[in-house]
Amino acid sequence: MDKNTVTGFVLIALVLIGFSWWSRPSEAQLQEMARQDSIHQVEQAKLQAELDKQVQQKQQELALAPMDSASILFAAKQPRVASTITLKNQNLRVSVNTLGGVVEEAVLNKYNDQQGKSVQLLSKEESHFSYALATKTENILSDEIYFEPTEQTDSTLTLTAPIGEGTLSLKYRLQPDSYMLDCIIESQGLGNLFAPSANTIDLSWENLARQQEKGGSFENRYAALTYKIKDKGTKKLNEMKDVTKEIDKTLDWIDFKDQFFSAIIIGHQDFRNVTLTSTPQEKDCGYLKQYKAQMQTQFDPTGKQPTQLQFYLGPNDFHTLKATNKLSLSDKDLELQNLVYFGWPIVKWINRFFILYLFDWLTGFGLNMGIVLLLLTLIVKALVYPATKKSYLASARMRVLKPEMDKISAKYPNQEDAMKKQQEMMALYSQYGVSPMGGCLPMLIQMPIWIALFNFIPNAIELRGQSFLWANDLSAYDDLIHWGKDLWLIGNHISIFCLLFSVTNIINTWISMRQQQANAMMGAEQQQQMKMMRWMMYLMPVAFFFMFNDYSSGLSYYYFLSGLTTILIMWALRRFTDDRKLREQLEAYKAKHANDPKKGGSLVARLEAMQKMAEEQQRQRQRR
Repeated sequence: MDKNTVTGFVLIALVLIGFSWWSRPSEAQLQEMARQDSIHQVEQAKLQAELDKQVQQKQQELALAPMDSASILFAAKQPRVASTITLKNQNLRVSVNTLGGVVEEAVLNKYNDQQGKSVQLLSKEESHFSYALATKTENILSDEIYFEPTEQTDSTLTLTAPIGEGTLSLKYRLQPDSYMLDCIIESQGLGNLFAPSANTIDLSWENLARQQEKGGSFENRYAALTYKIKDKGTKKLNEMKDVTKEIDKTLDWIDFKDQFFSAIIIGHQDFRNVTLTSTPQEKDCGYLKQYKAQMQTQFDPTGKQPTQLQFYLGPNDFHTLKATNKLSLSDKDLELQNLVYFGWPIVKWINRFFILYLFDWLTGFGLNMGIVLLLLTLIVKALVYPATKKSYLASARMRVLKPEMDKISAKYPNQEDAMKKQQEMMALYSQYGVSPMGGCLPMLIQMPIWIALFNFIPNAIELRGQSFLWANDLSAYDDLIHWGKDLWLIGNHISIFCLLFSVTNIINTWISMRQQQANAMMGAEQQQQMKMMRWMMYLMPVAFFFMFNDYSSGLSYYYFLSGLTTILIMWALRRFTDDRKLREQLEAYKAKHANDPKKGGSLVARLEAMQKMAEEQQRQRQRR
């Protein structure tokens, strides 16, 4: 790692810390914010009560208002008591309301929330789905139509409403052993009610996404309204901003996604004229985001081609999502597994074709997830050990050549001789077969794996609810040490795994800085600058602690294990590396290649040639 890279990391850390300090609210501001939050909560309660009152009044008005007996909706709008019908299989329980015939609740049987109850993705208080059809004379609005069940089993339901002289039917089927709900909208005898050009149905869906995980802050980073463009990949709205976006492309599906669960609507005749809205909710209110989606899809009033929709209401588990693709009602390649974010292309391939298979293999033994992460770390470290060893040996070769490097530095003490000094250094490296880049390149090879696991672990639903040592949930932060009031930067807890990760990071920084100091050739001024930079480098692990304190404890645990094994590997390499033998190998290399100055066009030789060319150009400029 060169000086520019180190400086860059230090500046980033300082900017993060400085911005956090600068943006810190005063005590008076905190009190005012608390007062405003209380006022806002009271206003929200009043607003909700007023809305409930308005809805109740509207329902009473509809019930009492005289209806035109000639209306095509006269029979469907006759006031009656709406009922809720439940469909279920071993994975999912879905409730459908006969008013509108829409899904109003979805409960996952195999997953629990923080209170130990089954995870509820949709509820009638927080979710609303509706549709509208425009006939020649009036609009058919789902919120006003009562359906009657005509066929019903534990997992299937057919609802029918009379429209004019025809009918509108909704057929639901909960597919066995899955999280997929089929929804078929079909008409009979309605062709003459619609204009010839009327061939779409307007859909509206919104949901106030609940906070399912501890803390919510980390979960909120992975909660995003996501959609798939037809014949292309997936995109999402900004997770942290209030966004409304009109989509000018055709979509296959829309997902109201949180960290580990998804509520997806799939349109097998495509979605068009789509408007999506994602609104983040206030911290600690119990909700993550308010999602809204408005779209159109095909509707055939003649009934020849039914409208085919599907709902996926389940976990963001890679294998479950991939298996669900096969349950599609059409030949669409849904690619639902892409909802499990594995990172950018190179990192994604590492996760998809290596880390995932390794993780599945380890979990197949039925081990505790903490042990799985330990074994995963050891296996990954073993695989990158050759690169680690090569990097260390490159640094060790520079260390044993330090006396010769010091002689060259003493020979050219003046700044104007820097070019000659550098040239002799390149010649020295070439003579002994040492590359100054040898320690960096092997480490760069390891970076994609480090980043891959940064993306993999927070998305691994297998860690959800799994305890290890003092952490009761490896998918959320561990808070063995906690208190009641949020403090600046740190919140209301200390994550022990995050603290251990930061400590090992500090130790690794110390080891790295010692190696650089041992290999470097610096004057007094440079040594003073390096001393300041060294202490600034120690600020980075401290900054990491504040950044990762509310992250997944499984992720911090992995980084702790990775840092600890790196320390042990560095200690073992230093313990069993004989500098005397290493020096003998370098001298043997020098003697063997004494008459081969270019060394086969090596990197060092090319650098040396570039130095000579630059020196020659400088001499030519001086002559001019």
